[in-house]
Amino acid sequence: MAVNKKVAKKKYAKKKNGRPTVYSTTVAKKIFLLLAEGVSLKKICSDPAMPSRSTVFKWLAEIDGFSDKYEVAKLEGLEMHADEILEIADNASNDWMDINDPDNPGFKLNGEHIQRSRLRIDSRKWVLSKLVPKKYGDKVDINHGGQEGNPIRGLIDNVAGVIKPK
Repeated sequence: MAVNKKVAKKKYAKKKNGRPTVYSTTVAKKIFLLLAEGVSLKKICSDPAMPSRSTVFKWLAEIDGFSDKYEVAKLEGLEMHADEILEIADNASNDWMDINDPDNPGFKLNGEHIQRSRLRIDSRKWVLSKLVPKKYGDKVDINHGGQEGNPIRGLIDNVAGVIKPK
């Protein structure tokens, strides 16, 4: 019985079960969508169906337009983290625990949950202040007080003996 070699090759050929390494717009769009939802690149790339981080970094360097779309998606993801700050702060669902003591019923403050919520908020605020400082960073006022109309300027002029006529 003769066996067709092409059929045998197709039937017994190994399936390619590795991570994608060749650029695909479908995979890139999925990465951008997940980044825009606030999912970290590390978590995205931990999925075996997604490319490794090194592949994504290679695409950032080599594929035209990929880095621009990546940057926009990351900024959208940071906005999701900003929204999460309010959600975390407003969620008081686990702030109180039932006391299961029949002699002393009531509620008890869940300090651990409150501290965890504070940590989650502070972490997001810190990341936002570092990655988007113009929008979420602390405003630094470098006004030294020497401008016209500033009360400190008037004191300086008085001390220097240069009192301006009114």
